[in-house]
Amino acid sequence: MTENNRGRRGRPANEALGQTIVDAAGELFAELGFQGTTLDKVAQRAKISKLSIYRHFENKEALFGAAFTARCQQFVPETLFEGVDGSAEDQLMAVGSSLLRTLLRPDIRSVEAMVMADTPNQKSLSKVHYEAGPAHVIAQIEALLRQLDAKAALNVPDPLRSARLFAALFKGSDLLIVARFDEAGAEDDNEIESYCQSAVAMFIAAHGGSDHAGG
Repeated sequence: MTENNRGRRGRPANEALGQTIVDAAGELFAELGFQGTTLDKVAQRAKISKLSIYRHFENKEALFGAAFTARCQQFVPETLFEGVDGSAEDQLMAVGSSLLRTLLRPDIRSVEAMVMADTPNQKSLSKVHYEAGPAHVIAQIEALLRQLDAKAALNVPDPLRSARLFAALFKGSDLLIVARFDEAGAEDDNEIESYCQSAVAMFIAAHGGSDHAGG
């Protein structure tokens, strides 16, 4: 009973089994979309019982959130948002380039497209998608900006607002549109590096000027 209660609150009693469920669900959501994916299919893919899924996740929406979060964390290690060695510019470049490369990944883009295409569930899925992806990333960027402000590497009076603006610089990149028809061009290292340098330079200029970039 205790194990089941823990699972329904989103804390798997068996981490290995929970990961197996999330992996299977992630594959199916990418292949079939939200509507096409059922818990029966997830159980079949994971080679477990449907009851085992309910012991870990309350419903399909909760499983979608966990699968999307896991996919994001797979490509953007959380340690990147805990700060890296170097100047403020170095740290922001590391975060920005990782964020943009993640947004450019076909599987990440396909999840967002799936959410937008699923009209019946779009409102609830958009909320899950936001909390699992953008909100999580913004919180990590905010933590980094607080550190940089505390060290006087940058002047960031409103870390949350600045974190949202920083994320928007990358979420709004035209490379994400280019990727729809020219994936190779959008993922070119020189294009990504050039865009990130410009975005970070603009951000730093708005938060204390280039004299703060040296940390």
